[in-house]
Amino acid sequence: MALGKSMKKKILDIIKKKNKSKIVSLTAYSKNVASILDNYCDIILVGDSLGSVLYNYKSTREVSLDIMIEHSKSVRMGIKKALMVVDMPYNSYRNSKEALKNAKKIMIKTRCDAVKLEGGKKIYEIIKTLIKNKIPVMGHLGLLPQSDKTFKFKGKKKSERDRILKDALLLEKAGVFSIVLECLETSLAKLVTHSIKVPTIGIGASKYCDGQILVFDDLIGLNPMNYKFVKKYANIRNDISNAVSNYSKEVKKIKFPNKKNSF
Repeated sequence: MALGKSMKKKILDIIKKKNKSKIVSLTAYSKNVASILDNYCDIILVGDSLGSVLYNYKSTREVSLDIMIEHSKSVRMGIKKALMVVDMPYNSYRNSKEALKNAKKIMIKTRCDAVKLEGGKKIYEIIKTLIKNKIPVMGHLGLLPQSDKTFKFKGKKKSERDRILKDALLLEKAGVFSIVLECLETSLAKLVTHSIKVPTIGIGASKYCDGQILVFDDLIGLNPMNYKFVKKYANIRNDISNAVSNYSKEVKKIKFPNKKNSF
């Protein structure tokens, strides 16, 4: 599988931002949202977080490859500029052969620019295989939703800090173009960021990462839950509620549709 010129340039542009300018990233699961984010984001991730956000799954482990592909196809239609990354779902990269088959399927069917895999040393050879076959890979360390049983921030214990730093260096050696750091203690996120040459993208991992990513529904306040690492930049639930309330009133009072809305 050969990298297209535009894909290669997008990835090089992301790498060049290291220590120069912050990388802006958000998740998207549909064309309409992606088309808005494309004006402001360097990276748009079709995250397996869609499992909980859209389908009310208890875990990202329930997200299938087919679901990821269908949402990614929609997102692709809304992107013109940003680098598009797709999460490889749980149990889609248990070994190199399986990972390569499924990564190729994702790349071909969705026309994305890269895939993201969770983990360090355990998937080192798998990542090497993908990159050897011209499939760009984004890494993911710290809190790993696909495998962690408890959702707690990482970096309290020295052994944990040492392992995460070693994993980051391994992923860099394998050839990833960036690494997501999720829910890391501030000093550890800073250490990892300063220890590797590829950009780090933080989510709950301090301002010291080379960029940031959030789940779009959290950012706009569509998700009613509150998380320590999230800042809500809007309260879209109120806007939707007001809009639907006004619509309901006008339908009942026969104010909608009026002449302007009729043929």
